Amino acid sequence: MKFKIADYAGFCFGVQRAMDMAWEELETMNDDEVYSLGPLIHNKQAVKVYEDKGLNVVDDLDKVNEKSKIIIRSHGVSKDIYRNAVDKNLKVIDATCPFVKKIQDIANEYYNKGYKIIIVGDKSHPEVVGINGWCNNEAITIKNIEDLSEIPRNYKKYCVVAQTTINLNMYKEISEKLKNILEDVIVHNTICLATRDRQKSASQLSKEVDCMIVIGGKHSSNTQKLVKICEENVETYHIETVSDLHAYDIKKYSFVGITAGASTPSWIIEDVIKFIKNI
Repeated sequence: MKFKIADYAGFCFGVQRAMDMAWEELETMNDDEVYSLGPLIHNKQAVKVYEDKGLNVVDDLDKVNEKSKIIIRSHGVSKDIYRNAVDKNLKVIDATCPFVKKIQDIANEYYNKGYKIIIVGDKSHPEVVGINGWCNNEAITIKNIEDLSEIPRNYKKYCVVAQTTINLNMYKEISEKLKNILEDVIVHNTICLATRDRQKSASQLSKEVDCMIVIGGKHSSNTQKLVKICEENVETYHIETVSDLHAYDIKKYSFVGITAGASTPSWIIEDVIKFIKNI
């Protein structure tokens, strides 16, 4: 059996940066407590390592003791979260991905200029929730082409941004249609370079192999998109850890492709590689 790993697989820059920042805080903490607002990344195995080190994962600032440290994860949060953290005398460790921060700044700038903000992405995803919090939670969020019919036309001007991990081709198609149906619209391509490269390399590899293994959390948006991209070309298996592979008959394939979402640690990828090598 042959196998090949996609050129771009595993931690992206933003995730690696957030994990490094969090680990540094845990390494240097004394009597102070360290919290993260929501799981650092969408990978429960990696998050558990940090919890074992002393990280407290909470879903609300009200659950954080005063004067503690609060880590803002790579997905980012709304403007109100920062205000509330200051009011509680918390030390904020801002690990927001720079690419996500750029989108927040765009949404805030154009909202203040009177534009209606349109976010193309998953309305419930923490990154999108955070971006919406920089335009007074008044953004219109659409997920696909079908949602275009729901966009109100009673605003004078619109500004469009994208969740960093959405499918590039879909965003291009939505952007072109928005330009056709809205008179005054500014479109910003805010899909991060790492996402574009990851999706492109996964697509290319999936056309060369007999099956694809996509490693990543079940709740990871970018991993789910990799699965859909690969499924268009070849039989695809979405797993979180190597133990999930035991449910599939991988032995029947002669050439296996491997890729991984942006929140997948290198040690989980290595476990899968060892499994394939043993076959």
